[in-house]
Amino acid sequence: MSGQKRLKRSVQSYSAKAVSAVLAGAMVLSGAGAAFADSTTAGTSTAAVTTQTAAAAAGIFSDVKTGFWAEKHIYKLATQGIVVGNNGLFRPGDSVTQQEAVLMALRFMKLQGNVNTSTDVVLPADFLVTNYYKPYVVLAFQQGLLDKTVEMAADNLKTSWGERKASREWVAELLVRALGKSASAVAAAGEPTGFADDSKVSANKRGYINTAVDLGLANGLDGNRFDPQGAVTRAQLATFFSRAEAHNTLDYDNTFKGTVSSLNDGKLTLFSNGNTADFTLNANTAYFTSASETRISLNEIQPYTKVTVIGATYNAAYVELTDPTQQIDQAEGTLTKVSSGIVWVDSALGYDQYDYDAGTVFTDVNGTVIQPSSITAGSKIRLTRETYSGSHKVVKVQVTSGIVNKTATGTIQSVDTASKSITFKNADGTTESFKWEDGVSLFSSQNSILLPADLKAGAAASYTIKDNVIRSVEVTSGVERTVKGFIYELTNSTIVYQKTDGSREVKLLAAKPVIIIPNITNPVMSDLIADTVGGDNVQLTLNSSDQVTQIEVVSRQINQFTGATVVDFNAKTQFLTFTDNVGKAHVIKLDTSTKMSYDGTPTTSITSMGARLAENRKVDVTAINERALSVELSTKYSGTLTAINAATKTIIFKMSNGQLMTMSYPLAVDIFGKTGATMADVSVNVPVTAVLSGNQEVISVLRVASSAQLEVAGVNANTNKVTVKTSSGTSDIYVAAVPLTNEAGQTTTLSEIKTGDYVNINFDGTTVLSLQSVKQYSGQVSAVDAAAKTFTVKDYSGVPQIFTASAGVRITRDGVTTTDLSGLTTADRVLARKDASGVIIISVFSQLSRTFSRYETATNEIMTKRATLNENYKFALAANAYIHQGDTTLSVQSLKENDNIIMYFNNDKIVEIVKQ
Repeated sequence: MSGQKRLKRSVQSYSAKAVSAVLAGAMVLSGAGAAFADSTTAGTSTAAVTTQTAAAAAGIFSDVKTGFWAEKHIYKLATQGIVVGNNGLFRPGDSVTQQEAVLMALRFMKLQGNVNTSTDVVLPADFLVTNYYKPYVVLAFQQGLLDKTVEMAADNLKTSWGERKASREWVAELLVRALGKSASAVAAAGEPTGFADDSKVSANKRGYINTAVDLGLANGLDGNRFDPQGAVTRAQLATFFSRAEAHNTLDYDNTFKGTVSSLNDGKLTLFSNGNTADFTLNANTAYFTSASETRISLNEIQPYTKVTVIGATYNAAYVELTDPTQQIDQAEGTLTKVSSGIVWVDSALGYDQYDYDAGTVFTDVNGTVIQPSSITAGSKIRLTRETYSGSHKVVKVQVTSGIVNKTATGTIQSVDTASKSITFKNADGTTESFKWEDGVSLFSSQNSILLPADLKAGAAASYTIKDNVIRSVEVTSGVERTVKGFIYELTNSTIVYQKTDGSREVKLLAAKPVIIIPNITNPVMSDLIADTVGGDNVQLTLNSSDQVTQIEVVSRQINQFTGATVVDFNAKTQFLTFTDNVGKAHVIKLDTSTKMSYDGTPTTSITSMGARLAENRKVDVTAINERALSVELSTKYSGTLTAINAATKTIIFKMSNGQLMTMSYPLAVDIFGKTGATMADVSVNVPVTAVLSGNQEVISVLRVASSAQLEVAGVNANTNKVTVKTSSGTSDIYVAAVPLTNEAGQTTTLSEIKTGDYVNINFDGTTVLSLQSVKQYSGQVSAVDAAAKTFTVKDYSGVPQIFTASAGVRITRDGVTTTDLSGLTTADRVLARKDASGVIIISVFSQLSRTFSRYETATNEIMTKRATLNENYKFALAANAYIHQGDTTLSVQSLKENDNIIMYFNNDKIVEIVKQ
């Protein structure tokens, strides 16, 4: 032991004195067993505390992906310091213990500081709580968060109370008590919950569940269940307490509410209670709206709307739009004059004056920002004033009609020589039209005079307007032009090309330039060859901004040889001699810049590569004259199968470089969905990969490329396995290293794919190359235009989805399939999706009209009255079934005996009920 004295800690039993102890705030936010943090000892270092607090403040957890159902609530509470993570993880799916939930509730109530760990707390021996949490549990009893009689009852102490997983009904009570709504729970204790599993609800929890549901804190699960004994996850608890904030008046840390007074240049200015504060916005700022659980973009937040901003040191980590209505009003009149800081307006009651300042924006008819002095007297204007501060400040003055005098830049959209007018699209994207006058207007380009007919749509231009008339148009860049040369150097953002005169130019690449290379399907940038001597000869297409929008390979200066035969490699001179597929000899020299690989493994060692370049070995070579760009031992050939000769048992396939390769039948054929496939199962004109045997003379496996849309029969995220239905049963597909995307091409995760979904899968043989989820839309057909090949489905959330059936349509109704869109009506309820080839697949739901009898909660079934004894009267209700009368959504419990209903079925389950 050192010379330091150890502090003695007094020991007290559970008492009011112990409850009033104070615990340091930093410890509460640390990982020391805190709710929503990895458990450690109570002696967590200050450094660890700082790290975890910062992570929470940033609101960034690597395991909470964009679009995760509880993302909004986790971000919100993390930025407020109510929940924390550890090492950048939140672990949203982990269960929460009762002692962790208690600490969470105390943080929510801002009471976590009312304890002191310098005094030990002794609870009854059989009431087991981890030492770290004991002061918090005692405080919870003192504050009425916990009922001592219930929690310490003998039949409730058979397992550790603190480490027990918090159930949904137990958390419902904790939530309601934290909000001080226990009286409401007592009043609702005698009412049934209305859930199908109401019989499983503990009698003393029923009122709390009813109150939690009434307050919008908790909802039911699939099948109209509450699952009262189910364990609560960290994501669920964060959601519960986030929703609960709407029902209290506490001021949480780093949380500011007010109106957006300014929003530009990466800053949000918030007006609140007579004061303004600037918050910095960055790429990590999360934006949400109080009306939705999903993330929104910054563009959806407009100035003068109400928001909540959360962030430490005025760095906004979380912004929530609470009221999208802009807090403004408007006045109109005729401008008399603009003097320093004052706009004079001629109105019906006389001359009004409006003060403005440096923050006031002045715009013309098209919304382009202008100087106040450029507005001509007599112009009609609209003044926008804010209504949130009490000062009624003018924030914007816009000309609605009047004389325009300005100089601007933009793009020529159209030229009408008959009406002598030009339409411009200016720099901010708005369009405006002006007329020219012969002898007054001047058109030019690089000091050359142009005629109006010489002006082309799409050309960049600078233009001057005076008294509403075009005075000059100077074309600064043409619409589109092409240049030629060979690629000297290529990066992700620029291309350097050398022209025929030997000079070189550099050009910026547009966002996604089109690449065209003969004999290569869907080429990418890496397929282009740049070289100081032998780069690809290309034609570059430049847009009006002089950016490269297309790169077309006109010819290649390289030589490509696939499956060439080695004659000799001289290790001293590093010359490789080989013959091509027609027996012609070639000599190339390897150097340190040559890309080399063998057995599929890259190498930089010429010695190692040379040792494998034995006589008669097969190699794939790319070279410029005698200089080797790449040399690879041939392990496989990829191309398009062009011929199959059953008599000679040979196949011919065409490589991407146009070379034809003839080889004997493969030893095996690999095709998805075909066990024991042979060449008889392979068609010509399909992409194939020929995998060579060790001696490179024989195709060991011919992998046939294919694609298919398949129904998901099961998903196992733990093993990265997707089970799909096939014509012969089911097949397991492992996707750990497979790119997963949604229908829009965005990266997705396995957790987003559910049983019953459809997926598009691309195969190389039986190897999965990519998997894309297919979005399905269910709802009512609201419009059909068979001639235009379009129809609209209004889904069950009320959102219309327009489909264009240009690739065809297949409609299945009562087991019969048709391909005519005219067979669809606006009375139909459907499930629609696109198959792998773009054909729209439509399943029309069957329907029944019946008289309602009752709803069986135990079996989640609708009972109807029978017309005959043999008539089916029991119908399973799907989870989240849409029940309504007109546009009014109903609960299943609201249906009464003898109600006339129409039921719509998908896979023998009711997905919609229409009350007549």
